Amino acid sequence: MTSSGMRPERPSVVMAAELSDLTGRVLQFWFGLRDAASAPVQRPEWFRVDAAFDAACAKDFRDASARAAAGELDALAATAHGALALVLLLDQLPRNIHRGRPQAFAADGRARAVAAAAIDQNFDQAFVPVQRQFFYLPFEHSEDLADQERAVALFRALAEPHLLQWAERHRNVIARFGRFPHRNAILGRQSSAEELAFLERPGSSF
Repeated sequence: MTSSGMRPERPSVVMAAELSDLTGRVLQFWFGLRDAASAPVQRPEWFRVDAAFDAACAKDFRDASARAAAGELDALAATAHGALALVLLLDQLPRNIHRGRPQAFAADGRARAVAAAAIDQNFDQAFVPVQRQFFYLPFEHSEDLADQERAVALFRALAEPHLLQWAERHRNVIARFGRFPHRNAILGRQSSAEELAFLERPGSSF
């Protein structure tokens, strides 16, 4: 999906081969798959600070993530596996590559657009829940309450209670503050007294 909302043009044979290779590398890396027959499992590295994992993300995918953010890889969105790889390049990998910097969130809007188009085409249904969640996380990462409500609905349908709990926690923060207070320092935003008090609580950052 392009930034204008149009479907991507059909890539050339060379470009198609590059996109297929990139899709495979992203999905194999992110899900820790040894081969195409491996079953994906939830990985602790995804949702905790892990310097070694962050470094590996940057080493292997910094350039691809930047190209995705610039719209150069929009053709990936034409297939279910390509769309999942593109969402990872736009939403998850930047959070590892640029941890603690504004660039971590810079492609969030594009990630939501790709995820929304993929869900409209039922691409998410091609995957098991541990993979499908990454089509829904761009909405959970949004600072818009409507996106948060959509995330909660998507995770409720996924029927994974622990993931739904996290979605509800994110939604509740946005409902209360209209933004994620833990991003304020990174984005140069002034925190209110209420937000500062909230940030002193354990588990207030995601």
